[in-house]
Amino acid sequence: MDLLRIILSIILPPVGVFLQVGIGFHFWLNILLTILGYIPGIVHAVYIIAKK
Repeated sequence: MDLLRIILSIILPPVGVFLQVGIGFHFWLNILLTILGYIPGIVHAVYIIAKK
């Protein structure tokens, strides 16, 4: 299941974070990072998925 989340995180980073932690601080932080730059959003999403 983590592989699917990582693939989704590469395509659309907030979706992968949402599937992992739901709507919370990390979700909103990831949306902000994705708006500021696509790559930071991906890095944060993969980190959140790999951490848990």
